[in-house]
Amino acid sequence: MQLLKSIFAPIKGIFKFINEYFKSMIFILILLIIVANSSDKSGANLMEINLNGAIIDDTEMLAQIELAKDPSIKGVLININSPGGDMSSSVAISDAITSLKSHKPVIAYASGTMASGSYYAAINADKIYANRASFIGSIGVIIQTPNLEELSKKLGITAQVVKAGEFKEAGTFTRSWNSDEKAALQSLVNDSYNLFITDVAKARNLDLNSSQEWANARVFLANKALELGLIDGIMSYHEAKKELENLSNVAVSIWYETPAVQKFINNISKQSINLLISTLNQKSILWQW
Repeated sequence: MQLLKSIFAPIKGIFKFINEYFKSMIFILILLIIVANSSDKSGANLMEINLNGAIIDDTEMLAQIELAKDPSIKGVLININSPGGDMSSSVAISDAITSLKSHKPVIAYASGTMASGSYYAAINADKIYANRASFIGSIGVIIQTPNLEELSKKLGITAQVVKAGEFKEAGTFTRSWNSDEKAALQSLVNDSYNLFITDVAKARNLDLNSSQEWANARVFLANKALELGLIDGIMSYHEAKKELENLSNVAVSIWYETPAVQKFINNISKQSINLLISTLNQKSILWQW
C-alpha cells in the first residue's frame, strides 16, 4: 500500500495543484490572450486574413476584417480555401469586405477552393485571383435533410408534434415532406438563389441572362472560371501578395503577424467546428451555399 501511495503521490499532487490554482490559470490564460491580441502592430502595413473550412459562423472573420480597417494597414489579402456554408454568414462577410474595400485595396485569393458561400464572400474584392489548380464556383443553393420515416417505423419510434403555423414543420426529417412544404421550401431556395446570382452578376459585371453558363452550381477549374469572368487572373500565392503590395503603394511591405496565442486558439476552435459540422451533416437539415 505504501508503495502505491509513493507511485501515485506525484499524480495526486498535480491534481491538487490544478484544483487549487485552476481559476488562476484560467485568469492568466485570458490575460495572455488579451496581451497577445493587443500586441504592437504599428510596423505592419499589409494584412492577410484566412477563410478556411466550412462557413458556419462569421464572428472571427468579421473581427479580422474590422481589425484590418486600422489606417496603418494599407492593403488586405483574403486567402480563401473553403467549400462555402451558412448563407447569412457568407452574406455578412461579403458585405464586410465591401466596406473594407472602401478604405483600402482588397484582393481575394483562392488557394484551394472558393466555392458557393466562400465565392459569394469574395465577389466584392477589388480583384479575385486563384491558384491554377483551385476550384471556383458552385453558385447555387441547397436544402437537404435525411428522411428517417422508414427507420423510425422499424424502431417503433413516432414523432409527437404540437405546432402553430402551417409550415412550422417544413424541413422535418421524421417524415416525407408534403407537396405544400416542398413548394414553400423550393420558393425559399429560388429566392435565395436569385439573390446570389444577382449579387454575383453586379459585382463581376456578368450578364444575368446567361447565368446558366456560370451559375448552374458547377465547379470550375481556375482557367475556366477566368474564361467565364468569375475571377480576374491566375497566379501563385506569392504573386498575389506582390500584386497587393503594388496596389497598396507601400514602399516597404511589412505583413501583420497574428499573435501565436491567437493562432493556437483559432486552430483549436476550427478543429472543434469541423468536428461539429461532420456530425450535424449526418443528423440534421443542411442549408448551404
